[in-house]
Amino acid sequence: MSAHRTLGGAIRKCFLRSVLFPMALVGAISILAGQSVSAQTTILTIAGDPWPPYIIGATRGGLAVDVVRAALKQEGYGVELEVLPWARAEQGVKTGVYDLLVDVWRTRERSVYLDFGTPYAMNTVKFIKRKGDPFEYHGLESLKGKSIGTIRGYGYGDAFLASDLFLRDESPSFMSNIQKLLQGRVDLTLEDELVARTMLKESDPNLLDLIEFTRESLSQNALYVASGFANPRHEKIISAYNRGLAAIKANGTFDRIMEKYGLR
Repeated sequence: MSAHRTLGGAIRKCFLRSVLFPMALVGAISILAGQSVSAQTTILTIAGDPWPPYIIGATRGGLAVDVVRAALKQEGYGVELEVLPWARAEQGVKTGVYDLLVDVWRTRERSVYLDFGTPYAMNTVKFIKRKGDPFEYHGLESLKGKSIGTIRGYGYGDAFLASDLFLRDESPSFMSNIQKLLQGRVDLTLEDELVARTMLKESDPNLLDLIEFTRESLSQNALYVASGFANPRHEKIISAYNRGLAAIKANGTFDRIMEKYGLR
């Protein structure tokens, strides 16, 4: 009986080794594979300037950041945001230092060096004047002789940028232009109305009592992400973003992001 039990125990041990060892090996391989996939997640650098609610800041993100992050996550990408003055952000993407501009308008000039994805929002750009100014926008001719505060590197549309009817006075930021406007150094400035109202509320709500928006807009511009043609991965990145954007629109994530920022 003792010899039988010993023999039977040895057989069972051999059996357990033959079954459990491969199972443990498979489990270990699966864990390692999972760690490998996680470790190999591609991180893209996305860039833009402070432009609430689309880009609020490096820690708070913003609507554009949330959309791009969610879309690229569908395709296995992570993102890191660089918040810079606009001209530096655009130049960095143009030369391939950064992978994506997340809030850019399409112009003929930019199409030479940027690969654009599917647009995800619309901007309504209006002129801003001092309270009580009777000016109303009725086409570019109505701007004749005016000085207009613009932001360095922004794409306001080919016709506006090419016109010699008025003076474009460049500044690095929207708030600089508001200061110029209120000091009488420029006649007008312009910005997407939602962005302008958001920035003024965050900076000093009282400023909204000192300015007015024109009834008519200069333009309605589709808002894009874009990658520089100088970036060897630009096609892959833009294709991944387009697929991811379609996916988050289909699964409801896109609508939830828009609702978070008060937009639909």
